[in-house]
Amino acid sequence: MTYRLGVDVGGTFTDVLLIDTDTGGTWRVKTASTPADQSIGVLHGIRRVCDDAGIAMADIGEVLHGTTVATNAILEQKGARVGLVTTKGFEQVLQIARSFVPGGLAGWIIWPKPEPLASLEHTVGAVERVASDGTVVTRLDEEAIRADLYRLKDAGIEALSVSLINSFANTDHEKTIGAIATEVLGNDIGVSLSSSVLPELREYERTVTTVANGYVQPQVSRYISNLQAELRDGGITGDLKILRSDGGLASADAATASPVNMLLSGPAGGVAGAAWVAQQVGHSDFLTFDMGGTSTDVALVQDGVPRIGRQTRVGDLDVRAASVDVRTVGAGGGSIAHVPQLTRALRVGPQSAGAAPGPAAYGQGGTEPTVTDANLVLGYLPSSLAGGEIALDIDAARTAVGTIADATDLGSVEAAASGIIDIVNENMFGALRLVSVQQGFDPRDFALVAFGGAGPLHANALGRLLGSWPVIIPPSPGVLCAYGDATTSLRDESARTWIRQLPDTSDPEIATAFDELAAAARTTLRAEGIDDGDMVVEFAADVRYHGQGFEIPIPVDREAFDGEGAGLAAIASAFDAEHDRLFGFLLDTTAHEVVTLRATASGPRPNVTPDTVDEGESVADATVGRHRIWVDGAHHEAVVIDRSLLGAGAVVDGPAVITEMDSTTLVLPGHIATVHPSGSLLITPTEEA
Repeated sequence: MTYRLGVDVGGTFTDVLLIDTDTGGTWRVKTASTPADQSIGVLHGIRRVCDDAGIAMADIGEVLHGTTVATNAILEQKGARVGLVTTKGFEQVLQIARSFVPGGLAGWIIWPKPEPLASLEHTVGAVERVASDGTVVTRLDEEAIRADLYRLKDAGIEALSVSLINSFANTDHEKTIGAIATEVLGNDIGVSLSSSVLPELREYERTVTTVANGYVQPQVSRYISNLQAELRDGGITGDLKILRSDGGLASADAATASPVNMLLSGPAGGVAGAAWVAQQVGHSDFLTFDMGGTSTDVALVQDGVPRIGRQTRVGDLDVRAASVDVRTVGAGGGSIAHVPQLTRALRVGPQSAGAAPGPAAYGQGGTEPTVTDANLVLGYLPSSLAGGEIALDIDAARTAVGTIADATDLGSVEAAASGIIDIVNENMFGALRLVSVQQGFDPRDFALVAFGGAGPLHANALGRLLGSWPVIIPPSPGVLCAYGDATTSLRDESARTWIRQLPDTSDPEIATAFDELAAAARTTLRAEGIDDGDMVVEFAADVRYHGQGFEIPIPVDREAFDGEGAGLAAIASAFDAEHDRLFGFLLDTTAHEVVTLRATASGPRPNVTPDTVDEGESVADATVGRHRIWVDGAHHEAVVIDRSLLGAGAVVDGPAVITEMDSTTLVLPGHIATVHPSGSLLITPTEEA
């Protein structure tokens, strides 16, 4: 009997899910994160879940891990000192960037331009030049670059990135510099080549992505190496795999070599888990709402497939890497409420109390009012969290929220707490509009899947703001990200720049290129022991109108290219439909142009038995008490429900507080929660039910 373990590390909690791969049975644990060393919290959670399952750690065959190590290195600016080698004359590529300034007119006046991840004094220009078709215009001066690398070594660089002009068309010069760098710098300093990290056109995007890879690589490498060592010391000899930003898995070695593909590792696990849950409920179009202790991540899923973007944004940094189209806002259970002296207007976040000291209610030294404190004051939370691991102090919460009441004219502590909740809900509502309305989708056409430790508390209110029904609360919503980590599959991608207008290429030519890319993508999965027959390969093309400065990724059916003209016609038709949806117009007189071809190979998903609950209609047996909650400016008496005692078909009338080990669900007055046979709660307005 073997077991598969999913681990997701958040800013406040670490979630662990253990799956019996023979029976599909699961065990779940939620424990506090340890920001100083994430592996401490990970190992603590693994030991607890193994104790619950009655197994030894040695019985675990695989560990699937979603991590924020790379993300935090960017956000906290704690990455490596990176040296950059580019073509002579292009040393300022990172400083010039795209000349984009966020905000409205004159936004540049108040916008502090972020410093590039590789400084100009650590940037050198190689004497070389390659044309866009791959021909060598100027051969590489190896002796000059060797001297420059010795200078970078003396400057104390901790990582090296190499991004030469047009290296996507000819990789020879980059590979030569990589070999010289290994000789000069030794094996302790990682070398990132743009022709391996991102073999695509556009020198700035390729350079910033390659530099970001080098910036986070040492920290990610240390973390993965230390975690592997501690897992072995604990008796786990199975493979460690890391979740990619696009929702697939990568081996530990692949994650170490290309950590830029892991920048949204944590949020991607939640979207994968939400897709699994929504499938059991019967919804293929839905929004995901993952609210943790530090931040909230939202995404849109259509036809059961998460939207994959070609840009990954972390803080002020945009890199070109495939990722689930997730938007993040600084709104979580630990978000701190404050009243600035200048405006005297209540604000919530993005600063967070995190896991240490945490909200005031945790009793660990925190004194500032947070969203968790406000929820406790309003009666939405039980007396403890995480299965009793964290006891909540209502008096401390009221004292903290009272400072907001004193600083405003809201009057009572309950009114101040309600204001905090209203503001944080509006912040998250704005993020959900970014992935729906701004992308041309009506949120009323989508369900809302809410998870994370704090998500179910705010889900009903968000459903009301969006008009998205039903609101789906999965079983064990607090550990759904770990569920996504454990139920996804290995994935790898291969891409090639292909700048051709459709009249200038042909179906057989593109078919050959797709087949070569598919073979390259399969290679990594074969190395992990996956047979070709168990792989699924998906194809895509980045397409634009000739002369446009941006592309739109379009899914492609490879078989369409086996008939002359059918594949090209399908690309043009799909691009026009997506362009019209996004922008509301077409350019009928302009030729279509393919910019990039891409193949993605995925392995099989593991055997996981869907959750089920026994039938039952009575809510009385699941009612464990009643208490007052504050909603819409008044007190209401709410029933308190133990979710584990609810049977399929049970209908809970709001107002109600439904508790479980890892989360709490709030059902507002005028709404009901119905228990689906899969175990999910479906919240809808009473009149619609």
